[in-house]
Amino acid sequence: MYDIKWIRENAEAFNRGLTSRGAQPLSDFLLQLDGVRREAVAILQDAQEQRNTAASEIGQFIAKKDFLAADARKIKASHLKDVINNLEVARVQADGALEAALAAIPNMPQADVPVGSDEHGNVIRSVQGNRPEMAFAPKEHWELGEALGMMDFETAAKLSGSRFVVLKGGLARLERALGQFFLDTHTQPEKDGLHGYAEVTPPLLVRDAAMFGTAQLPKFADDQFRALKTSTIEERLKWHDKKVELERLKGDGRTIVRDFDEAPRFDEHWLIPTAEVPLTNLVSGKILAEAELPIRVTALTPCFRAEAGSAGRDTKGMLRQHQFNKVELVSITKPEDSNAEHERMLACAEAVLRALGLHYRVMTLCTGDMGFASTKTFDIEVWLPGQNTYREISSCSNCGDFQARRMNARVRGADGKSLAHVHTLNGSGVAVGRALIAVMENYQNADGSITVPEALRPYMGGVTRIARA
Repeated sequence: MYDIKWIRENAEAFNRGLTSRGAQPLSDFLLQLDGVRREAVAILQDAQEQRNTAASEIGQFIAKKDFLAADARKIKASHLKDVINNLEVARVQADGALEAALAAIPNMPQADVPVGSDEHGNVIRSVQGNRPEMAFAPKEHWELGEALGMMDFETAAKLSGSRFVVLKGGLARLERALGQFFLDTHTQPEKDGLHGYAEVTPPLLVRDAAMFGTAQLPKFADDQFRALKTSTIEERLKWHDKKVELERLKGDGRTIVRDFDEAPRFDEHWLIPTAEVPLTNLVSGKILAEAELPIRVTALTPCFRAEAGSAGRDTKGMLRQHQFNKVELVSITKPEDSNAEHERMLACAEAVLRALGLHYRVMTLCTGDMGFASTKTFDIEVWLPGQNTYREISSCSNCGDFQARRMNARVRGADGKSLAHVHTLNGSGVAVGRALIAVMENYQNADGSITVPEALRPYMGGVTRIARA
């Protein structure tokens, strides 16, 4: 979200930032909307001043017993009241048009972000470790999982449709071990400038305002899952002025209500696409003291994504699921500290991958591949031998004050007077499902078994190898 005043003063820089992200320059359009809004405000204020003047003159004329003049001022004040009501509507509409336009614009990239149109413009920042050497042709994770009898996509499809999986036995335990290992690592006391995040268990259902605050709404509504609580059967029966077909289920007394497509819904929430949403919104609407910053929080949660724009992509296996577990890292900082915090967050995410002995590379995303709310993003891509390629396992983003403006989250300066929007950062620390894939493919053996990395063995009850029973 942008400060329109900043756009007025930096129109050319604003347009350059947009065009570097593949968007159209919008300063002229936005400033035109702002002009309409400012004019509406000015006209409204003038009308309010006229009404206030007329109202004060009524008493003066009555005191002078000039009742004719007093009545004239009453008529004018009454007329101005109607005018003001109409002008207030116009002002609200002008405000809404400008806010809607600003809410749909992505964040400005930092000056050192490489310019590019898509992932081909990303730049390798560093490479860690070596690719594993295998004397056999490595298999993909889904081939390994199904052969072990511990990864069931067919049953998941019957339960929930495509892009779901049922994990069983050793793989289910391995996924749980990964999540706990990541969480335990990130919540350990700070040492050598790493970790020290506070664990949080946030809600998985959030309201519109929370999704707007972190910029999932309104632009990416189609990528989200909504949870709708319907009204009770009695309320729906009262609402419908038509015959309702009821069918009793035998034995348990429950009722199935058919043909209720038009029934009203209540208590709409969104399933979180990432714990970034509730964790970042912990500071929504707050004014923080400098001494409270930085705030560093983490959570292990299920995440839900509709994957609306990924039809035909990664249809096999667990790479792109509607439901997955992830450990999220969120930091809230003073504006001047966010770039250093970004580097720190990246180092924390890298630390857990190094502990697992995984080969990966860090990419600086170009302007055309960054997320909507990001001003700079580092992606960690882990090597998958089965696919013979790198795949994203973590994304660490500095969002600057972009989300804070949407949430109205601010920090009070040391002088006790000045206010500034905080900076927000988020990163995967890391995606548990993709870490499971990475461990399976990198630690696979010729017989199809999976060696458990040493760092995870305490979480696996000492189990060193996952094999078919």
